[in-house]
Amino acid sequence: MFVYRLALTGTVLLVVTLAALGAARPTSGAARGGDARSERYVVEAGDTLWEIAERHYEGDPREGVWLIRERNEIGAGPIQPGQVLVLP
Repeated sequence: MFVYRLALTGTVLLVVTLAALGAARPTSGAARGGDARSERYVVEAGDTLWEIAERHYEGDPREGVWLIRERNEIGAGPIQPGQVLVLP
C-alpha cells in the first residue's frame, strides 16, 4: 500500500509540475511576434518591403525583405497602408 501511495504521489507531482511548465511557456503568437527585440512598423502609403528593409536592415535588402515576409507570413501580394509588420 505504501509503494502504491508513493507512486501515486510521485505521478501527481509530475503532472502538476509539467502543467505548470506548460502554462509558463509562451504561446505560439507570442513566440512569433512577442520578441523583446522585435519592432513594429505601420505601413504608410507608398511603402514597399524593399524600402522598409533598406531602412531597418544593414546589408542586402533582399534578406530583409525575406525576413519580413517570413515573420509576417506575407505572400507575393502587396502590403497595404495601415498594415502592422513585425520587423525581426
